[in-house]
Amino acid sequence: MKISKTNLDGVLKIKLQPFRDHRGEYIEIFNKVLFKKTNKRISFIQDDVSVSKRNVLRGIHGDFKTWKLVTCLMGKFMLLVVNNKKRDKQYKKWEKFTLSEKNNIQILIPPGFGNAHYVKSKKAIFHYKQSTLYDKKSQFTINWQNKKFNFKWPKKLRPILSKRDKQK
Repeated sequence: MKISKTNLDGVLKIKLQPFRDHRGEYIEIFNKVLFKKTNKRISFIQDDVSVSKRNVLRGIHGDFKTWKLVTCLMGKFMLLVVNNKKRDKQYKKWEKFTLSEKNNIQILIPPGFGNAHYVKSKKAIFHYKQSTLYDKKSQFTINWQNKKFNFKWPKKLRPILSKRDKQK
């Protein structure tokens, strides 16, 4: 496991180390002992999986209490992470990452950050661990077209959106 900082304070990029042989590969996506290297004292209590087809855009959602550890189990997607902490010096700053089953990258997202993913492969499986149980009432949503944030999406974006993500 190789851990590196990103341009967003508190957001970490984790490179997993797969074991490969003639049968395929084996990847450990979470190990509590190794995870302590992040210097974060986080207890994950919920795992979620999202299966989506090409062009699905999910997000931008978040809350102010939950840590998330995001992994791509299959396929490829663009992950957008944005700071939504209004009193923070990096408020409205965002960064894009490409996660895929081939690059073995995870992203650790702190509370106060929103995240979205846009599926670039025929199908993708998005997995994330959460430090709190899902609470719809505590969620925020940032519209993916919000001009205040100046998001840069792929040029030929044809998003498939939920009702929640279509709202302005």
